[in-house]
Amino acid sequence: MFLRSIFFNTNILQTLKNALKRLKMPKTLNLKYFKIEEFASPDDLKSSCKMNKKFLEKLDYARGNAGCKFVINSGFRTIEWNAKIGGRVGSSHTKGLAVDIHCVDSRNRALIINALISVGIRRIGIAKTFIHCDVDKDKDQDVIWLYN
Repeated sequence: MFLRSIFFNTNILQTLKNALKRLKMPKTLNLKYFKIEEFASPDDLKSSCKMNKKFLEKLDYARGNAGCKFVINSGFRTIEWNAKIGGRVGSSHTKGLAVDIHCVDSRNRALIINALISVGIRRIGIAKTFIHCDVDKDKDQDVIWLYN
């Protein structure tokens, strides 16, 4: 009986420990190449915490792979800011799943795109002055598009 109660209590403790591990606790980001503030919407400077942490970790790793600087033009956007700048309704930026990286030359464009693909970021838009990338699973995957 005593052994049974110890076993039962041990199982309860283990179950509780596992449940606590599964809780969405705030995770400290250790980004090597970015400051979290770089991803904030201009109208809400505390909004960078709304960025998807796994996405930011992939982006940081891609930056290391690329070997060139990633200047973030746009990260998280409030719905109001997105509307003000003419962003699409349902933009991945408003979900914290997208960034626009400043880029104006073909060499860095190739480095950045290859690095993004190498870390599993496979939704990429190319414009004259920036590269959009996102990990929005609600949208078509494995796509590259051009902006006019």
